[in-house]
Amino acid sequence: MKKILILLAMAAGLSSCDKDFESINTNPTQSTNIDPVYLFSNAQLNTTLASQTMFYEAAIVQQVNTPFGGVNTGANLNQDYRDNSRVNWLYLYSGTNNGNNGPIKLLTAVLDQTKADSSRTNLYHMSRIWRAYVFQVLVDSYGDVPYFDAGKAYLSGNKLPKYDPQAEIYADLAKELEGAIAGLNAAKRIETGDLFYQGNVAKWKRLGYSLLLRIGMRYSKTDPAKAQALAQKAYQGGVLQSNDDNVRIQYSSIYTNPLGNLWNNTEKANLYVGAPFVSYLKATNDPRLTVIAVRYGEPSKNPEQTTVDRTFANQIGMPFGYDDGSIGTAPNFPGKVASGGWNYSQINRRTVGKVDGPTYYVTYAQTQLLLAEAAQRGWIQASAADLYKAGVAAHMNQMKDYDASATIPQTAIDEYLAAQPYTAARGLEQINSQYWVASFLNGPEAFANWRRSGFPVLAPNKYPGRTIAGDFIRRLTYPILEQSVNAENYNAAVSRQGPDDLETRVFWDKP
Repeated sequence: MKKILILLAMAAGLSSCDKDFESINTNPTQSTNIDPVYLFSNAQLNTTLASQTMFYEAAIVQQVNTPFGGVNTGANLNQDYRDNSRVNWLYLYSGTNNGNNGPIKLLTAVLDQTKADSSRTNLYHMSRIWRAYVFQVLVDSYGDVPYFDAGKAYLSGNKLPKYDPQAEIYADLAKELEGAIAGLNAAKRIETGDLFYQGNVAKWKRLGYSLLLRIGMRYSKTDPAKAQALAQKAYQGGVLQSNDDNVRIQYSSIYTNPLGNLWNNTEKANLYVGAPFVSYLKATNDPRLTVIAVRYGEPSKNPEQTTVDRTFANQIGMPFGYDDGSIGTAPNFPGKVASGGWNYSQINRRTVGKVDGPTYYVTYAQTQLLLAEAAQRGWIQASAADLYKAGVAAHMNQMKDYDASATIPQTAIDEYLAAQPYTAARGLEQINSQYWVASFLNGPEAFANWRRSGFPVLAPNKYPGRTIAGDFIRRLTYPILEQSVNAENYNAAVSRQGPDDLETRVFWDKP
């Protein structure tokens, strides 16, 4: 990870009637003004994919599974456990769940400090773009959320922001992205404190258009005309061009990856790769399987253990519908391990599960696959087959960024694409199943695109103790505290969009 030195020190001004009291009690070496780029880089760093996204979003789309309840309760048991469903809200708004300021709070401060500063226009517009990303995650997770009043408590004194209709938020996000893209100017100050691109304006424009594409494709079921218009605009404007444009945070041994911590610490013996995910990769002879999944002889121990099975044919995903008391009755049960856990496939702790590995938010692979769908639908003039191949190859090439041992040779990529050719009749299924793979470990995005597209087709998790009436969870539930602290606005949102449960659909998620 490039050296991240984030200095957030503020001097407290003290007033007194005593002569020279303030000057005597002022630290001459302490900063009295914070460069807003430090707030911005903190916002980037704190846009965290929390470990709890594995218990809900990644488990809903059946990529990751655990048979345990308690702190691991979520989609594995189809239950509404708000300590886990609330984390996107807490992390992205206030940041109180991880001890840091949330990106919404920080980005609001940056926008306030730079909107009238002609020398910092790029920082202003970069903040608008990243704010759009964060709010899309919040809307996709919960539906109606505080938007226009969000993060402004210290500016306006409004500590009880109203929830805005989700469709109105989405419309404003597209507007914000277009305005921010137009406002970026390479002739202005380059903000090198930016953790993603070190202020590269051309890359920020490409990110803006890629997010516009992502927003546009969410409308594919509810408003195809709008989806087409936004996809065309994004494609013509220019989206991410290669893996060099991927939006990611590269963690280190000091700033560790929250998901890497999950795979390597107290839960290491309790989390497994889901059976549908492993089965899909095995059925297509996908070389990514042995990069992602291994079977540890002793799941509770560190990856240095001698018994590590990386054999493709031997990988077995954990089935859904069981808890720790019934998993032994599952078909193809590989057995309980005396030292802790079961001998199902787990996340490879030396590659995608490293504590110092990267987290990806928006990638070239995802973007190419969305363009492939737009082309397949006739919304842009491009080859769906070529875009599909580019997206699959990009994700396979992305693997090496986790670790050199995760490199997939070009010959293996070529063989895979030759054996799994794009077929127009199955285009939507192929494209979105690959998007599912390309979004592995980004639970919120995998969950959102699965709801939108309906692919891959998954069998419902029929856990006997589930609390949902339907086949699948469709949204996450609000933090319980909102029901009492911000009751009036909470109740208005629930009245408008539907019950605050796991089955109410967000506006773009049509049956």
